[in-house]
Amino acid sequence: MLNAMHGSLGLLDADKSVLLVIDIQTRLLAGMPAATAQIMLDNSVKLLQAAEQLNIPTLLTEQYPKGLGPTAEIIKLALPDITQQFEKTSFSCFGCDEFKQKLITCGRRQVVIIGQETHVCVLQTAFDLLRQGLQVFVVEDAVCTRQESHKINALSRMQQAGIGIITYESVLFEWLRDARHPHFKAISALVR
Repeated sequence: MLNAMHGSLGLLDADKSVLLVIDIQTRLLAGMPAATAQIMLDNSVKLLQAAEQLNIPTLLTEQYPKGLGPTAEIIKLALPDITQQFEKTSFSCFGCDEFKQKLITCGRRQVVIIGQETHVCVLQTAFDLLRQGLQVFVVEDAVCTRQESHKINALSRMQQAGIGIITYESVLFEWLRDARHPHFKAISALVR
Protein backbone atom coordinates (compact mmCIF):
# COMPACT_ATOMS: atom_id res chain seq x y z
CA MET A 1 0.00 0.00 0.00
CA LEU A 2 1.05 3.57 0.62
CA ASN A 3 4.14 4.36 2.64
CA ALA A 4 3.45 5.74 6.07
CA MET A 5 4.45 9.35 6.61
CA HIS A 6 3.71 10.42 10.13
CA GLY A 7 4.37 13.62 11.98
CA SER A 8 2.47 16.79 12.57
CA LEU A 9 -0.05 17.81 9.96
CA GLY A 10 1.27 21.32 9.53
CA LEU A 11 0.06 23.41 6.62
CA LEU A 12 -1.46 22.27 3.36
CA ASP A 13 0.67 22.44 0.23
CA ALA A 14 -1.06 22.82 -3.14
CA ASP A 15 1.57 20.60 -4.79
CA LYS A 16 0.90 17.77 -2.31
CA SER A 17 -2.90 18.07 -2.09
CA VAL A 18 -5.77 16.20 -3.63
CA LEU A 19 -9.39 17.35 -3.15
CA LEU A 20 -11.86 14.56 -2.39
CA VAL A 21 -15.58 15.25 -2.90
CA ILE A 22 -17.64 12.60 -1.11
CA ASP A 23 -21.24 11.87 -2.12
CA ILE A 24 -22.75 15.33 -2.62
CA GLN A 25 -25.78 13.74 -4.24
CA THR A 26 -29.31 14.99 -4.82
CA ARG A 27 -31.27 12.55 -2.66
CA LEU A 28 -28.81 12.78 0.22
CA LEU A 29 -28.96 16.58 0.05
CA ALA A 30 -32.74 16.50 0.35
CA GLY A 31 -32.41 15.07 3.87
CA MET A 32 -29.97 17.72 5.11
CA PRO A 33 -30.93 20.86 7.03
CA ALA A 34 -31.31 23.47 4.26
CA ALA A 35 -29.03 26.13 5.76
CA THR A 36 -26.21 23.66 6.53
CA ALA A 37 -26.48 22.07 3.10
CA GLN A 38 -26.26 25.49 1.42
CA ILE A 39 -23.12 26.39 3.36
CA MET A 40 -21.55 23.06 2.36
CA LEU A 41 -22.48 23.60 -1.30
CA ASP A 42 -21.24 27.21 -1.39
CA ASN A 43 -17.90 26.38 0.25
CA SER A 44 -17.45 23.23 -1.82
CA VAL A 45 -17.89 25.21 -5.04
CA LYS A 46 -15.23 27.70 -3.89
CA LEU A 47 -12.80 24.87 -3.14
CA LEU A 48 -13.49 23.27 -6.51
CA GLN A 49 -12.86 26.58 -8.29
CA ALA A 50 -9.57 27.00 -6.43
CA ALA A 51 -8.55 23.39 -7.16
CA GLU A 52 -9.08 23.99 -10.86
CA GLN A 53 -7.02 27.20 -10.87
CA LEU A 54 -4.20 25.56 -8.90
CA ASN A 55 -4.25 22.24 -10.83
CA ILE A 56 -5.06 20.25 -7.71
CA PRO A 57 -6.34 16.78 -8.62
CA THR A 58 -9.99 16.27 -7.72
CA LEU A 59 -11.63 12.92 -7.01
CA LEU A 60 -15.42 12.59 -6.68
CA THR A 61 -17.44 9.70 -5.34
CA GLU A 62 -21.11 8.81 -5.56
CA GLN A 63 -22.65 6.39 -3.07
CA TYR A 64 -24.98 4.00 -4.91
CA PRO A 65 -26.20 6.64 -7.40
CA LYS A 66 -29.10 4.43 -8.57
CA GLY A 67 -30.68 4.89 -5.17
CA LEU A 68 -29.24 8.22 -3.97
CA GLY A 69 -29.23 10.08 -7.26
CA PRO A 70 -26.44 11.84 -9.14
CA THR A 71 -24.06 14.49 -7.90
CA ALA A 72 -25.83 17.81 -7.27
CA GLU A 73 -25.87 20.01 -10.37
CA ILE A 74 -24.15 22.97 -8.66
CA ILE A 75 -21.20 20.67 -7.84
CA LYS A 76 -21.14 19.09 -11.32
CA LEU A 77 -20.88 22.54 -12.88
CA ALA A 78 -17.94 23.50 -10.64
CA LEU A 79 -15.90 20.30 -11.14
CA PRO A 80 -12.47 20.78 -12.70
CA ASP A 81 -12.25 19.24 -16.17
CA ILE A 82 -9.86 16.51 -15.06
CA THR A 83 -11.98 15.29 -12.13
CA GLN A 84 -11.99 11.52 -11.71
CA GLN A 85 -15.38 10.09 -10.68
CA PHE A 86 -16.10 6.82 -8.88
CA GLU A 87 -19.28 4.95 -7.95
CA LYS A 88 -19.18 3.01 -4.70
CA THR A 89 -21.28 0.96 -2.34
CA SER A 90 -18.81 0.86 0.56
CA PHE A 91 -19.18 3.78 2.95
CA SER A 92 -15.43 4.42 2.89
CA CYS A 93 -14.13 5.60 -0.47
CA PHE A 94 -11.11 3.41 0.19
CA GLY A 95 -13.38 0.37 -0.20
CA CYS A 96 -13.63 1.17 -3.94
CA ASP A 97 -10.66 -0.44 -5.73
CA GLU A 98 -10.68 2.05 -8.62
CA PHE A 99 -10.62 4.98 -6.21
CA LYS A 100 -7.84 3.39 -4.16
CA GLN A 101 -5.72 2.83 -7.28
CA LYS A 102 -6.21 6.39 -8.54
CA LEU A 103 -5.35 7.88 -5.16
CA ILE A 104 -2.16 5.82 -4.97
CA THR A 105 -1.06 6.69 -8.50
CA CYS A 106 -1.70 10.44 -8.13
CA GLY A 107 1.15 10.52 -5.59
CA ARG A 108 -0.35 13.27 -3.42
CA ARG A 109 0.11 12.86 0.35
CA GLN A 110 -2.46 15.38 1.62
CA VAL A 111 -6.16 14.60 1.17
CA VAL A 112 -8.65 17.45 1.67
CA ILE A 113 -12.16 16.05 2.19
CA ILE A 114 -15.53 17.72 1.57
CA GLY A 115 -18.99 16.16 1.31
CA GLN A 116 -21.59 14.17 3.20
CA GLU A 117 -22.39 12.54 5.53
CA THR A 118 -19.79 13.57 8.08
CA HIS A 119 -20.42 10.72 10.51
CA VAL A 120 -20.59 7.95 7.90
CA CYS A 121 -18.77 8.16 4.56
CA VAL A 122 -16.55 11.13 5.45
CA LEU A 123 -15.49 9.64 8.80
CA GLN A 124 -14.87 6.11 7.51
CA THR A 125 -12.90 7.42 4.54
CA ALA A 126 -10.82 9.74 6.71
CA PHE A 127 -9.91 6.92 9.10
CA ASP A 128 -8.98 4.59 6.22
CA LEU A 129 -6.80 7.25 4.58
CA LEU A 130 -5.10 8.04 7.88
CA ARG A 131 -4.36 4.32 8.30
CA GLN A 132 -2.54 4.47 4.93
CA GLY A 133 -0.16 7.10 6.28
CA LEU A 134 -1.74 10.03 4.43
CA GLN A 135 -2.27 13.48 5.92
CA VAL A 136 -6.03 13.92 6.07
CA PHE A 137 -7.90 17.22 6.39
CA VAL A 138 -11.70 17.47 6.73
CA VAL A 139 -13.17 20.86 5.82
CA GLU A 140 -15.65 21.42 8.64
CA ASP A 141 -17.66 24.09 6.81
CA ALA A 142 -17.84 21.98 3.63
CA VAL A 143 -19.23 18.79 5.17
CA CYS A 144 -22.68 18.14 6.57
CA THR A 145 -24.95 15.54 8.06
CA ARG A 146 -28.64 15.26 8.86
CA GLN A 147 -28.15 15.93 12.57
CA GLU A 148 -25.69 18.54 13.86
CA SER A 149 -24.83 16.42 16.91
CA HIS A 150 -23.64 13.62 14.60
CA LYS A 151 -21.39 16.05 12.73
CA ILE A 152 -19.93 17.45 15.95
CA ASN A 153 -19.25 13.94 17.27
CA ALA A 154 -17.63 12.81 14.02
CA LEU A 155 -15.39 15.89 13.78
CA SER A 156 -14.31 15.38 17.39
CA ARG A 157 -13.48 11.70 16.82
CA MET A 158 -11.50 12.51 13.69
CA GLN A 159 -9.55 15.29 15.38
CA GLN A 160 -8.69 13.04 18.32
CA ALA A 161 -7.32 10.48 15.84
CA GLY A 162 -4.99 13.04 14.22
CA ILE A 163 -7.11 14.16 11.29
CA GLY A 164 -6.93 17.89 10.62
CA ILE A 165 -10.20 19.79 10.97
CA ILE A 166 -9.94 22.91 8.85
CA THR A 167 -12.12 25.65 7.32
CA TYR A 168 -12.46 26.30 3.61
CA GLU A 169 -10.76 29.72 3.94
CA SER A 170 -7.76 28.15 5.66
CA VAL A 171 -7.49 25.64 2.81
CA LEU A 172 -7.53 28.41 0.20
CA PHE A 173 -4.88 30.54 1.88
CA GLU A 174 -2.65 27.58 2.74
CA TRP A 175 -2.76 26.51 -0.90
CA LEU A 176 -1.71 30.06 -1.87
CA ARG A 177 0.79 30.76 0.95
CA ASP A 178 1.72 34.23 -0.39
CA ALA A 179 -0.11 37.33 -1.64
CA ARG A 180 2.32 37.34 -4.57
CA HIS A 181 0.93 34.01 -5.81
CA PRO A 182 -0.23 34.39 -9.45
CA HIS A 183 -3.75 33.21 -8.50
CA PHE A 184 -4.02 35.25 -5.28
CA LYS A 185 -6.46 37.82 -6.63
CA ALA A 186 -8.88 35.27 -8.12
CA ILE A 187 -8.78 32.89 -5.17
CA SER A 188 -8.95 35.55 -2.46
CA ALA A 189 -12.06 36.88 -4.22
CA LEU A 190 -13.76 33.57 -3.37
CA VAL A 191 -13.91 34.51 0.32
CA ARG A 192 -15.82 37.74 -0.22
